[in-house]
Amino acid sequence: MKKIEAIIKPFKLDEVKDALNEIGVQGMTVTEVKGFGRQKGHTELYKGSEHIVDFIPKVKIEIVTSNELAETVIETIVKSAQTCKIGDGKIFIYPVEDVIRIRTGEKGKSAL
Repeated sequence: MKKIEAIIKPFKLDEVKDALNEIGVQGMTVTEVKGFGRQKGHTELYKGSEHIVDFIPKVKIEIVTSNELAETVIETIVKSAQTCKIGDGKIFIYPVEDVIRIRTGEKGKSAL
């Protein structure tokens, strides 16, 4: 199993969620996060004065999936989250040792 974490632009969330639903992803966790990468933030004008915004609002999507579906999930996220502009985000992939469904005690792939 794999855990896929994707940091994307907030306005792309619905598009990514719909695309993932189409390929059979049944669950995900979404968190509002802030951060920066190469763009190092930006400046904004507020009440006539310039302010530096160090941390850019983003959305983090977390999905745990089977090894077989992982590559399709990654490709789907890239395709649906991409704007071809700086700040599109990143995807991180981690191995998952085990999953346990708390309600039933199921383990492994059947717990997904």
